[in-house]
Amino acid sequence: PALKQLAPDLWQLQGFPPNAINVYLAADVLIDTATRLAGRRILHQIEDRPLSLVALTHVHPDHQGAVAQVCGARRVPLACHADDVDAMEGRRPVQEKNPDNPIVRLERRFWEGPPRKVDRVLREGDEVAGFRVIQAPGHARGEVIFFRESDRVAIAGDVINTINVFTGIPGVRQPPVMYTLDPEENRRSIRKLLDLRPSLVCVGHGAPLRDLAKLERLVAE
Repeated sequence: PALKQLAPDLWQLQGFPPNAINVYLAADVLIDTATRLAGRRILHQIEDRPLSLVALTHVHPDHQGAVAQVCGARRVPLACHADDVDAMEGRRPVQEKNPDNPIVRLERRFWEGPPRKVDRVLREGDEVAGFRVIQAPGHARGEVIFFRESDRVAIAGDVINTINVFTGIPGVRQPPVMYTLDPEENRRSIRKLLDLRPSLVCVGHGAPLRDLAKLERLVAE
């Protein structure tokens, strides 16, 4: 299957619908794994690619869902930020905000993957596939941005969305408050993302963003 190349050594996997829940391949590292339902599709798309690691932008059901399947099938380790290890290993709810919300309960039942041991604990300044780990909490405790200095590419998880996750309408926005542990802290992380002056922002939900003015407008609001 054709992966979509976004930058040198960076590809976006095909999702359904396109850009709804994104998975990236940075060199030989898979970034995020979508939901539990996506495991076979992901494995099929990367079957002819070397894989050394699965790394998560954060541990929510639509990002950690297929971790156990992919790591198990390809026998590769799992990495996430220190502050999300408890969630990934099953000692804390994966989606902490609004656990009793009916939508969150459905996602937990159908999307969330089983707990799995974290093999590599990420911290600020670590390197993954040529990208620097930058702490960007708020949406989740252990949210990170992966940032590559050489061409200023950022893989930003859910620090921002470029679609409305409920309607699918494009637009640069904060992630939904319903899923965001600390919206105020996440706004600080959005400013941190803008301060990197990225040339390309690859997000968890929505098309990649190349127009920095749209991020500037969000921060100004």
